[in-house]
Amino acid sequence: TEPTMRNLLFVLPLVVSLVTVAAQKKEGSTESATTEQHVAFNPDDLKWGDVPPGLPPGAKMAVLSGDPTKKGLFTVRLQAPAGYKVPPHTHPTAENITVISGTFNVGTGDTFDEAAGKALEAGGFVVMPAGMKHYAWSAGDTIIQIHGKGPFQIKYVNPADDPRNAKTSEKK
Repeated sequence: TEPTMRNLLFVLPLVVSLVTVAAQKKEGSTESATTEQHVAFNPDDLKWGDVPPGLPPGAKMAVLSGDPTKKGLFTVRLQAPAGYKVPPHTHPTAENITVISGTFNVGTGDTFDEAAGKALEAGGFVVMPAGMKHYAWSAGDTIIQIHGKGPFQIKYVNPADDPRNAKTSEKK
C-alpha cells in the first residue's frame, strides 16, 4: 500500500490542477492572453505613447502586461513630467501604484489639497480601494507603475476636471 499512497500523493495535486485549469477555461478566465505569457522588459524596451483621453494630457504611458481597456489583469507605467496633476477622481476597481522613480504625491478626498497629500519616493507603494476619492501629482519627473483589474476607468469628482469633457466643450 505504500507505493499506492505515494502514487496518490503525486497524482492528486496534478488532478486538482487540471480540474482548476479546466474550470477557469470553462468560466472564461479574467486573465488576458498577455498575462498568461512570459514577458520580460528592460526600461529601454518599453513603447511609450500618450495617455488615454481620461487622463490629463502631458504624461506618457507604456503597457507592460494585459490590456487596461479590457476585463482582466493589467500592468502599465506612467511617465509624468514635473507638475503633472490628476484632479480628485475614483475608479470602480482598486488601483495599485508603485513608484519607480521620482516622487509621486497622493491625497484623498473631494478637493485637491497638496498640503494634505503624502509624498511617495522610489519604491513607495499605495493602494486606492475601489470608489475611494483621490488625487495625485508629481513634483518632478516621475515614473509610476499601476496594476489592477480592467477595464481601467476613471470618474472625476468634478465633471469639469475630466479632460474628455474639456475636449467636448472646446468643439462647441
